[in-house]
Amino acid sequence: MAKPASAPKVYTLLVEVGRAADDGLPEGATGAGLLCYASGRDEEEAVRETVQVLRQAGLAPLDVTGYGTLAERLAEGHEIAPEEKGLMDRAAQENAVVVAQVTPVFGDDDTAASD
Repeated sequence: MAKPASAPKVYTLLVEVGRAADDGLPEGATGAGLLCYASGRDEEEAVRETVQVLRQAGLAPLDVTGYGTLAERLAEGHEIAPEEKGLMDRAAQENAVVVAQVTPVFGDDDTAASD
C-alpha cells in the first residue's frame, strides 16, 4: 500500500531570475529577485513547482533559496506581517505559487549605478 500523502505546506522561497525574451522585466535590468510562497508536500516539491510556473511565465530561474515554512520561520524569530500570512494562506488554499514581490536587479554587481 502507498504511504498517505502529507498535507501540503507553504514555503517561503527567494528565486533569482536572469533575462529571457519577453520576460516583462524593466529595460536595463539584468534579472530580478522574486519572493514567492509555494505550496508543496516538502520544500523540494515547492521549489520544483515554483521553477516550473516561472518558466511557463517566460522567466529564467537561476537559483532558489528556501526560508522554510511559516512555523519554521517563526521558530527562527522572523517577524511575519499579516499581509505576508495572508499570501501564505492564499498559496495553501489555492495549492499555488504566489509571487509576492519582484525586485529588478540592474548592473553586474550590488553597487548602484551613478550618473
